[in-house]
Amino acid sequence: MFEERPTPIPNANQVLVRVRACGLNHLDTWVRRGVPGHTFPLPMIPGSDIAGTVEKVGSAVTKFKPGERVIVNPSLSCGHCMQCDSNRHQLCPQWGLLGETSDGGCCEYIAVEQRQLYHLAPSISFEQAACIPVAFVTAWQMLVKKAAIQPGQTILIHGAGSGVSVASIQIAKMFGLQVYVTSSSEEKLSRAKSLGAHRFINTSKESFRDAVRNLTGKQGVDVVVDHVGEPTFSDSVRSLKRGGVLVSCGATAGSRIEIDWKMIFFKNLALMGSTYGSNGDFWEVLQAFERGKLSAVVETTVKLTDLPKAHEQIESRGVFGKIVVVFPA
Repeated sequence: MFEERPTPIPNANQVLVRVRACGLNHLDTWVRRGVPGHTFPLPMIPGSDIAGTVEKVGSAVTKFKPGERVIVNPSLSCGHCMQCDSNRHQLCPQWGLLGETSDGGCCEYIAVEQRQLYHLAPSISFEQAACIPVAFVTAWQMLVKKAAIQPGQTILIHGAGSGVSVASIQIAKMFGLQVYVTSSSEEKLSRAKSLGAHRFINTSKESFRDAVRNLTGKQGVDVVVDHVGEPTFSDSVRSLKRGGVLVSCGATAGSRIEIDWKMIFFKNLALMGSTYGSNGDFWEVLQAFERGKLSAVVETTVKLTDLPKAHEQIESRGVFGKIVVVFPA
């Protein structure tokens, strides 16, 4: 449903951003459909990944001025608890995301706290910037901070076309890992190759567990990124070598799983959950984009009025990378 709302008025510490692009995520479809056992504060403007220009600043804002290009960190935290002070903002008791716990960026203007804003380098387009926060910061936290990836390791990344998988492939390549990817689509596997993946498993033709065993000489991989959940989890665990790590940021195909716990302690495995990342992770990712080490994959851009069709594309898993809503200058 679309409606007219008044332009937000920024308070002393806020900046009014004119939205130029807003990236879409699976999260947006979950907010729209609802999640069992979770209550979203509806009505809600969706969209977490926001880039634009400064329209107006509050009286206490010192770091930004009208006309500057900016990217928004959608992370919401108190900023002063032990977790925030330890650069673990995603563990703050008050943590949330724009577009999930408060209004997001699928609108013309949004007022955000000064500390959520970062200057956007001229080399990064608004469309590219609108692909960075949720996918890349989440992947960075999973791979770099949780799994502590190292050069020469092997990594299995499920669902090659998703935003977080596209980010994970690039980050793994950046750190010198051997990258295995899965998909039921030959086209997506081919596009994953262009991002730097090394081994390709078509799950419509073979078991990824058997393929990993064959490709690694029955040893398994060091790291598995599994955000699919129920259909893949058990075989993902079995695809790990001794001392391996499974990291997950979601369960898009179901969250009810069974675990053979003997395998976990006999093989010294680590199972790690992850949601988004810290403000420090955001900064590190943005720096990697500015240096040209990472880049976003924009499947298509759409107008705000095309948002329902864009959600349908995401839900049908017909997207490689991200769909971005763009607003006129």
